[in-house]
Amino acid sequence: MSNIITRNGLILALFALCCTGLVATVNYLTADKIIEQQRKQLTSVLQQIIPASMHDNALNDNCIEVMDKALLGTEKPLSAYIANVDNNPVAIAIETVAPDGYNGDIKLIIGVDNNNTLLGVRTLEHQETPGLGDKIDLRKSDWVLGFSGLFFNTDDKPLAVKKDGGDIDQFTGATITPRAYVKAINNALIYVEKNRETLYNTINHCGREHD
Repeated sequence: MSNIITRNGLILALFALCCTGLVATVNYLTADKIIEQQRKQLTSVLQQIIPASMHDNALNDNCIEVMDKALLGTEKPLSAYIANVDNNPVAIAIETVAPDGYNGDIKLIIGVDNNNTLLGVRTLEHQETPGLGDKIDLRKSDWVLGFSGLFFNTDDKPLAVKKDGGDIDQFTGATITPRAYVKAINNALIYVEKNRETLYNTINHCGREHD
């Protein structure tokens, strides 16, 4: 009896070892393609929220790391991308996190110009409920497009969903998600407003050594 158990155990161990090796090999062979696809996706998102007509630099290559748990929703460093014209900054795309989504963190990115006009907003990652909270995803709904062109002023009332007295539509059957999303946008705009000059003067490319 013990021989059978031992033999089956060895077979399972060998099977697990083969599977692990196969997964590792596939990951190794596709790592460069995955990185390239991620870069293409990032470029696409950045072009959506800061149009190419607004800048003359490659946004991907003008990246800095930012961190502010209170206003950006996480202790982890996030990326921000500076848009320039003739080496003068004209706008910034900055990642932020809504930590109070219905199913946890929602990672998004906003584009804002020097006049505090929102150029665009896109969702990067989320785990919101399919059919309800996932309308923050442009593939599911055009809801995020409604933020483009909104003006932010710290002296005015913050952006808010209609249920909280604002002008932003919430979803039918889901309030927590859009409320958390709009709050994250407000906080990110406050962060940019407070730190714009520092951000524009920071030379610390993401994932690279200081220049």
